[in-house]
Amino acid sequence: MLIYRTQTGWELAAGEGRIAVPRQTAGRLTTREDLQEYLTQLAGEATAGPGNPNLLPPIEEQEVWAAGVTYFRSRTARMAESAATGGMSFYDRVYSAERPEIFFKSTPHRVVGPGEAVRIRRDSRWNVPEPELTLLVSPGGRILGYTVGNDMSSRDIEGENPLYLPQAKVYDRSCALGPGILISAEPPAPSTGIHIDIRRDGASVFADRTTLAEMKRRPAELVEYLFRENSFPDGCFLLTGTGIIPSDSFTLASGDEIAITIDGIGTLTNPVA
Repeated sequence: MLIYRTQTGWELAAGEGRIAVPRQTAGRLTTREDLQEYLTQLAGEATAGPGNPNLLPPIEEQEVWAAGVTYFRSRTARMAESAATGGMSFYDRVYSAERPEIFFKSTPHRVVGPGEAVRIRRDSRWNVPEPELTLLVSPGGRILGYTVGNDMSSRDIEGENPLYLPQAKVYDRSCALGPGILISAEPPAPSTGIHIDIRRDGASVFADRTTLAEMKRRPAELVEYLFRENSFPDGCFLLTGTGIIPSDSFTLASGDEIAITIDGIGTLTNPVA
C-alpha cells in the first residue's frame, strides 16, 4: 500500500485513484503502530476518488537520521575523498565494524518533497545527491514503511575532515523524501533496483543504478542501533546509505534536475536551487 501526503491531507493509493485518509483524532497517521492494519481496513470500507496531485513531503513531526558506508561503493568513495587528509582508514574500519555509522540528518522544516528544490551549500565546491532507501520507523521501533530519500552531501567538506560531517550533511533543503510511503510488513526484495538520473539543460549528465542486494547492513539492524539508548516519541525516518556515487569530476549545479527511482515505491524528482 502506498500513502501520499497532499495539501488536503493523507491519501491511500487505490487502483487508479486514491482514498482520503480521515484526520487522526489522536496522534498522527505515520506514528500508528497499527498503520498497515488501519489502512487495510480503510481500503475495504472507503471509496476512491481522483486524489490531490499537489504532494507534500511525506513527513509529519519525525526526525530524519541516516546511516553511512553501508555499501562497498560508498566505502571506496569515502576513502578516496579523504585520502589527502588521512581520514581514509575511518571509512574502511566502519564498513567492517559491528557498529554502523549513524548520524542525524534533518528536521521536518529542512525536508523538501516531490518537485521542490534541494540546495547545494554556497561554501562547498563538490556536491552530490545520494539516493537511498528510507525507512519510516514507529515510536516503538517498528519499520512501518519505505520511501525514496535524497541525502544531499558536500563531499569536499566531509573529505577535508570526518568531523565536518554535520556541516556536509545538515543544512536547509539538504534532504528530500517522497513521493509517497510504501506501507509493508516485509522489506523490499534484495533485487529491488535504485536508479538515479541527473539532467542538465535537458540532457542526462549522470545515470546509474544499484540494487538493495549490494547493501551490507539489514534495515532492522540499523534501526536496532538507532534505538539503542534513544527514544523517538514521534517516530523517525532513517536513510540507509547509498551505493551510487558520481565520479570525482562531477558536481551538481544550480538548475540540475535529480530523479531517483526505487522499484515499487516511485520516483522522487527535485530541481537544484
